[in-house]
Amino acid sequence: MRILSNPRFLAVYSGVLTVVFAVVVLGGAAMVRRQTFGIITARRINIVEPNGTVRLTISNRADFPGAWNRKKEYPRPDRREAAGMLFMSEEGSEQGGFIWGASQLPDGTVQDHAHMSFDQYEENQIFAVDAGQEGKDKFSRITMADQGDFPIEEKRKANEEIDKLPANEQDAAWDKFFASHRHDVKRLALGRNPDASVGLELRDQNGRVRVNLAVRTNGEPVLEFLSEDGKVLREFVSSSK
Repeated sequence: MRILSNPRFLAVYSGVLTVVFAVVVLGGAAMVRRQTFGIITARRINIVEPNGTVRLTISNRADFPGAWNRKKEYPRPDRREAAGMLFMSEEGSEQGGFIWGASQLPDGTVQDHAHMSFDQYEENQIFAVDAGQEGKDKFSRITMADQGDFPIEEKRKANEEIDKLPANEQDAAWDKFFASHRHDVKRLALGRNPDASVGLELRDQNGRVRVNLAVRTNGEPVLEFLSEDGKVLREFVSSSK
């Protein structure tokens, strides 16, 4: 067994082991990077960057995430009503999402909804597409909104404090907060309403409707120009006469 202790043999043996180890490691890394699957069954999938930052979440209803801000997830119990996806920025903050759900209640009433939105940087949504049905009422719309220039983190902290207040004081507290924080000011709405009318609303920077183009439930088309206080300044209505 002298050959096993021969320095030359040990050197060759060591070299072969090193090569084999390198092949196994590199081959394993390649397999990790290039995997092909047929069907994947999962409750929730997080797509992450190499540094672990979550960029996309695909989830069922039960495991749907809360709100993401700067790589930290905050509780959102109200987000247990639908399955869907959340989009996150390079900084790990929410940028929008796509959720959907449909069911029939025991009394036969249909509840159907889908929502896709895109957010302003570090803020709430500024563009959204919605469609759905509540009972016999059907709707579909596109909306655009203005948001303030303050971090959404301020809104989250305000929510924590306001939630501690008695229920009858919370509305006033939010009114005070939004008096200095611009929030969800609708600027444009295009869609079908539950009453089967369709229309386009154009609003000013305070969210007041200034132009309304619609086809009413009875099929009558109308174009209205409104004042700041909501009075119709001019109206053009089609007439068959």
